[in-house]
Amino acid sequence: MNKALKNTVEEIQKINTVSNQRKTILQPLIDYIQGKVNSKKPVNLNFICTHNSRRSHLSQVWAQTSASFYNIDNVHCYSGGTQETALFPKVAETLENQGLQILKIADSINPIYAIKFDENCLPIIGFSKKYNDAFNPISNFAAILTCSQADEGCPFISGAEKRIPITYEDPKISDGTTNQTEVYQQRSTEIATEMMYIFSQITK
Repeated sequence: MNKALKNTVEEIQKINTVSNQRKTILQPLIDYIQGKVNSKKPVNLNFICTHNSRRSHLSQVWAQTSASFYNIDNVHCYSGGTQETALFPKVAETLENQGLQILKIADSINPIYAIKFDENCLPIIGFSKKYNDAFNPISNFAAILTCSQADEGCPFISGAEKRIPITYEDPKISDGTTNQTEVYQQRSTEIATEMMYIFSQITK
């Protein structure tokens, strides 16, 4: 883990502002991950929101980073949407500002990014796709709904062993305003804090 990202993670650990109400919401995901770890099976997590452009990517990246930080092996994080759009550029910028390495490997209306939390790790491949895209697992995964629209619009997700709503406010509300950078930073930090908490609870 590079120094800038390590500093971000250490700050998040100091803050650790997960409320008891949120801990209750996060517990089903902790239980799912712990069950897989106990049975020595892969932990496949697919984070889903409407457009796979903001919250689902932030959740995917921070979950994978947190699993690595706490040395929880065999964790594979994915993301998808009910629609395919594009990873919003401000998300990539925010993650880069927090210490992740971001490389755009294909430029189009739906760019593809390689996102690394460590110089020697395999990159997380970030691009917008539907939750059932061939890039994502088709079975033996938990579907984590990161927005209320996806939660309401996806009452059934084929192949998912468990469906877990963990919703966040859309940072899109700040687009075009003077506080956009601050709002995206806050949302990314909120998601990172909760993903770090989740994996800190897993015992090997």
